Amino acid sequence: MKYVLTALVILLCWPLSAQARPVSYPGGWTFITNNDKDSNAALVHYTLNPKLALGARHEYLRGSQTHVDALQLNWLVKRWNGPDSQANLYIKSGLGTGYKDGDIEPAAFTGLAIDWEDRRYFASYENKFFKAGNLASFAKHSARVGIAPYIGQPGDIHTWLMLQADYSPAKQDDFSLTPLVRFFKGSNLLEAGYNLDNSLLFNYTHRF
Repeated sequence: MKYVLTALVILLCWPLSAQARPVSYPGGWTFITNNDKDSNAALVHYTLNPKLALGARHEYLRGSQTHVDALQLNWLVKRWNGPDSQANLYIKSGLGTGYKDGDIEPAAFTGLAIDWEDRRYFASYENKFFKAGNLASFAKHSARVGIAPYIGQPGDIHTWLMLQADYSPAKQDDFSLTPLVRFFKGSNLLEAGYNLDNSLLFNYTHRF
């Protein structure tokens, strides 16, 4: 318990948006829900060590109306620590089943995510390549830039203003933009935005 409390204090005082990371502190649980124009997803994962987190994921793909249940592994490949900044490279992969109207197919996905930030600016890129037999198949690329309108102190509510760009080459409306705002404090992170194709974005993360 002493080590868990110590880790929580570090997270509360960490000046960057570390609460959004796909890998938490060893022994920590994380709940994540992501909702946008393409899908609704929920993930619960447990961090095994400083580089690996394993969890269970459920996702509903709007376009193909397919449900997916999968085990997901997040791997911190590399972290770069600068004097006032940090960058990270992750690989996120999953294996499970996709199902729709009684049809069940093996499902798998993989992709990388890279980000850089200091206390004022943020940039990231990630991709995802997904296949569930004949039920669903897609590739998606997402990039973000962000700025903090003020520099918060430990214990404050931290705010980021962001713009997300998505590119899905197989879709007819293959490119879209989503302005959004991110808030985080302690072990909670919330993002809300509105896609310019008239759909809402809502993401929430909680560390246990």
